[in-house]
Amino acid sequence: MSTNLILRARGLTKQFAGFAAVQEIDLDIAEGSIHALVGPNGAGKTTCFNLLTKFLEPSSGSIVFDGRDITRMQPAQVARLGLVRSFQISATFGHMSLLDNVRVGMQRAAGMAWQFWASPARLGRLDERARQYLEQVGLADRADQLAVNLPYGHKRALELATTLALEPRLMLLDEPTQGLGHEDVERVTELIARVAKGRTVLMVEHNMSVISRICDRVTVMQRGRKLAEGSYAEVSANPEVISAYMGEAVEDLPA
Repeated sequence: MSTNLILRARGLTKQFAGFAAVQEIDLDIAEGSIHALVGPNGAGKTTCFNLLTKFLEPSSGSIVFDGRDITRMQPAQVARLGLVRSFQISATFGHMSLLDNVRVGMQRAAGMAWQFWASPARLGRLDERARQYLEQVGLADRADQLAVNLPYGHKRALELATTLALEPRLMLLDEPTQGLGHEDVERVTELIARVAKGRTVLMVEHNMSVISRICDRVTVMQRGRKLAEGSYAEVSANPEVISAYMGEAVEDLPA
């Protein structure tokens, strides 16, 4: 894992009508790492995620991504720089094939973002690479099926394939295992670990078993502030972290 930082946030704060949802957060994301942002309900994780992806403007603080100050940029601008968010909402087109879904993502990188009317021959040159993205998420054998017919866990995999098609420098995954059954959680966890090789991932995740298995570093938030940071072993043994999770569901407690 590289020690180079791909994202650095300093003093990140967001206030809503006098209430500080995020307070003075410092965050360093190392290139090539899988970094988790966790905390009890109401800790400010989602607000922090929205600030980093520019869906919210910070009240104060700064965000530097890949050497560029993105603090006042718009979501579309940072996405073009390679900071791409997935699993926030469904990003698939149900009545298009899996191949076409991935190809739509690829059209932006190929400078053909809105050329849906382009000839099949021209768009067809993207097919081989699109099938490779589907192969990476285990969906190559379903390439010609309609996305609407996919089971829920496979739709998550397709969303990840469309994210990969945008060629992200940093993938931000918002609750990637939320709502999944045990088998799908296992499948998506293994999938994230596989596609993260050679990439950088920041994820908000409640499932501590998932975090313990694949994350290099964990930042724990409580009441809008950073409570602890380190490896899973370090933060799960931290008395303050254990105390912060009291009252959460047993399966969500750090082990």
